[in-house]
Amino acid sequence: MEKAHTYIESLIKRKKEGALIFPTDFRGVGTEDAIKKALSRLAQNGALKRLAHGIYYIPKHDPLLGELHPGAEEVIRMLAKKEKIRIRPSGAYALNKLGLSTQVPTRLVYITDGPPKQFRLGKLQVKFKSTTPKKLSTIGEYSSLLIQALEEIGTENISPRIESKILELIKKEAPKKLQHDLTLASGKVNDYIVKLLKKMDNDQLAETN
Repeated sequence: MEKAHTYIESLIKRKKEGALIFPTDFRGVGTEDAIKKALSRLAQNGALKRLAHGIYYIPKHDPLLGELHPGAEEVIRMLAKKEKIRIRPSGAYALNKLGLSTQVPTRLVYITDGPPKQFRLGKLQVKFKSTTPKKLSTIGEYSSLLIQALEEIGTENISPRIESKILELIKKEAPKKLQHDLTLASGKVNDYIVKLLKKMDNDQLAETN
């Protein structure tokens, strides 16, 4: 185990401050138990900081701001990459990402093609919900999140103000990507977005007359 610890410590010293560290980074260096114990010891002596179970980072300091912590989204993206899974913001978090909600979420929910998982990053609770490959096959920058958000909250009782924002997001999406993503949406969400598109076309026609 001591050999694994020494080797892992030497590898970490070569990495940049602020780098994220996962136990899987050291597969082949030693047993799973040896790797975990080495990282735990390095966290105890301050060479690493523990963010969550199985997630560490190399401390980084700014002369003015003090210690800098990795952003939650960066950590989650890296975790998904390490585990070779796809993830996508869901529910209230998707609404916030789209600017449809000003409420700052304390719970970040993602749909994933990987196993379900829950963990904490500081004050944030993170949840991965398993879903079907179909729901992760959307490709639009805006329509992917929008469809997922509408699937969660429903299309009923959406205020005119929010509907106006949704329409602006639809306008930003590439038509081919939007068309592709609508084929993967539920019937209700498809009908709702098609209704908005018709309204947009009618408004543009009225402006030209």
